[in-house]
Amino acid sequence: MSDMLLEERVDSIEVQHELDTCGLFCPEPVMMLHNKIRDMAPGEVVRVLATDPSTKRDIPKFCNFLEHPLIEQNEQGLHFIYLIRKRC
Repeated sequence: MSDMLLEERVDSIEVQHELDTCGLFCPEPVMMLHNKIRDMAPGEVVRVLATDPSTKRDIPKFCNFLEHPLIEQNEQGLHFIYLIRKRC
C-alpha cells in the first residue's frame, strides 16, 4: 500500500477524544491515557499528543497489553502523535 493511500485511510478515521500530555513525563502520559480510555465507549478513538520520547515505547506496550488497537504512531517535530481505538 502506498504512503498516500495509508495517509488517506488514517485521515478518514473519526477521532472522538483528544488527550494532550505535552510537557508531562513518564508515567503521567500513560496514566492519563488509561483514565481517558476508561471513560470512552468501545470502538471510540483518542488522539494522544505527547512530548516525552518514552511514550514511543510506553504507549505501544500499553495498547498491546490491554488489547487496544494502536491505529497510528508518528512524530511531527518534537511531538509524538498516537491514534488509539478502545477495544470492543
